[in-house]
Amino acid sequence: MIPRIAAYELRRLFASPLAWLLLAIIQFLAAMFFYILLSRYLQAGPSHGDHGITEVVVAGMLQITGIIVLLVTPFLTMRLFSEEQRSGTINLLFSAPVSVTELVLGKYLGTVLFLFIALVMVAAMPLALLPGVPLDLGLLAAGLLGLALLMLCFTAIGLFISTLTAQPVAAASTTFGALFLLWIIHSAGNTTGGAGGAVLGWLSLLRHYNRLLVGIVNSVDVAYFLLLGAVFVLLSIWRLDAMRTHHW
Repeated sequence: MIPRIAAYELRRLFASPLAWLLLAIIQFLAAMFFYILLSRYLQAGPSHGDHGITEVVVAGMLQITGIIVLLVTPFLTMRLFSEEQRSGTINLLFSAPVSVTELVLGKYLGTVLFLFIALVMVAAMPLALLPGVPLDLGLLAAGLLGLALLMLCFTAIGLFISTLTAQPVAAASTTFGALFLLWIIHSAGNTTGGAGGAVLGWLSLLRHYNRLLVGIVNSVDVAYFLLLGAVFVLLSIWRLDAMRTHHW
């Protein structure tokens, strides 16, 4: 049932003008910053020293794309369960012969697949440079892995928050606040210092993502993203299971 629910969710996304608009926004903004970074790199010429085009242009574009995805994801996830609660169709889902786990994983997978389509479109831009310039494919792969892991975490957090409210707008704003906090939480760690500062720094999405952007594929960073995503998916299952029990 999980692939069927994921396919249905993906079709429902593409049936919405908002999804097409968000996809266009991601591609347009990523392409614009890619062009700006590439132009500056070509104008600077030898002044970049040992920094190659992949390190300067591609990694810079992927870092900006991470911020763009952070801004876009709340609009994708806000309706996953909030809309179901607001319209009352959540009761139909609870009465369907589908487990809560299948329902959550199906909706989660469908939304992630949508974002991965954007990932493929973004990856096509630096790959288009291959016929003309040498790229560090290892560095590019590490950056794309980091962006994919970011998408997994962003979607999981938005999914959970959408189970907490029947108002999609509230879900979107809360998701943005949570993602933004996790993105910049290392700033508080820098001022706190000590063990508390180290913990806040470890919780930062940006710090783990930046290490992947410079080509450092550390199992700790990968595990952080996977663990964070898994925790929020499990919280979503727990929340909906509690709602289903209360409903019956």
